[in-house]
Amino acid sequence: MNPIYNFSAGPAVLPKEVLEQARDEMLDWHGSGMSVMEMSHRGKEFMAIAEETEHDLRELAEIPQNYTVLFLQGGASSQFAMVPLNLLHDKKKADYINTGQWSTKAIEEAGKYCTVNVAASSSDANFTYVPTQDQWRLDPEAAYIHYTSNETIGGVEFNWIPKIDPNSGIPLVVDMSSDILSRPVDISQFGLIYAGAQKNLGPAGLTLVIIREDLLGKPLANTPTLFDYHIHAKNDSMYNTPPTYAMYITGLVLKWLKQKGGLTGIEAMNIAKANLLYDLLDSTEFYHCPVAKSDRSRMNVPFTLQNPALDDEFLKQAKSNGLIQLKGHRSVGGMRASIYNAMPFEGVAKLVTFMKEFAHHHA
Repeated sequence: MNPIYNFSAGPAVLPKEVLEQARDEMLDWHGSGMSVMEMSHRGKEFMAIAEETEHDLRELAEIPQNYTVLFLQGGASSQFAMVPLNLLHDKKKADYINTGQWSTKAIEEAGKYCTVNVAASSSDANFTYVPTQDQWRLDPEAAYIHYTSNETIGGVEFNWIPKIDPNSGIPLVVDMSSDILSRPVDISQFGLIYAGAQKNLGPAGLTLVIIREDLLGKPLANTPTLFDYHIHAKNDSMYNTPPTYAMYITGLVLKWLKQKGGLTGIEAMNIAKANLLYDLLDSTEFYHCPVAKSDRSRMNVPFTLQNPALDDEFLKQAKSNGLIQLKGHRSVGGMRASIYNAMPFEGVAKLVTFMKEFAHHHA
């Protein structure tokens, strides 16, 4: 059977080795007689899984000891509200950088709780670039600065971490949903990192939060209990039943990443995959990538065909070649190849070969 390569933006491809291990452990995890899905989240079996998952994450990402790791639910979209509820403290303003649709959603939600200063935006060019930091107009009275490191829909990615004056006391907050663990990152530069799992970590249902401990414990009045980071931190993410199976799969993904050479190793693979695809896009007029070269995502590669009338035929033939989920987001059209950590180099190579052949026959 020929392999199928899944370029979905999320829920996204998982490592084959992880799926095979989950299959083998589905009915009986390590002789417990239970599936992980059936375990009590407070039982010794699942507690061991949770502890090992956090340990591996801390080791892989080099998370400092003064940061708390939370395994939550609600998706990254829940964090659009949880961030202001927990980080505004006694302030009434927040800075946001707008680089696409997910940034825009975060801004809209934060506006329910504070005055949002859009310190920089790339809306003037349909969100096809990242504003350089010298263009930012930050508010010294802001409670925090928020940005989205990778815009899944538009394929725009920060390849740098913003430099914030450490004496300002203003924490940097980032939505890393679609590029977390795709490269080494200095966690200490951030006050808070959050990410939905379903793109690069594991299955849908898990939301990861990494927060500096000094930011805990000061939510706005009347913040719902489940939206209070401190409640979750005090209870080791067990205040209510966490997304247990998603945590288990994420733990397997973390071990897979270790086997691939950690974040340095996976970054090298991601660079090679992205370069292969972008080199093709830049070598022909048949395809076009709208994103500024300096800000192109390694995770999500949007592109259009010179003749949009060929879109349906492209997708049809791609599917018949084992290349699926390439249709672009409904808001922007065209195509999008999501090439997260778990997408093998062979999948991108097969896509590039197909794209060359398709262009040759339809030019």
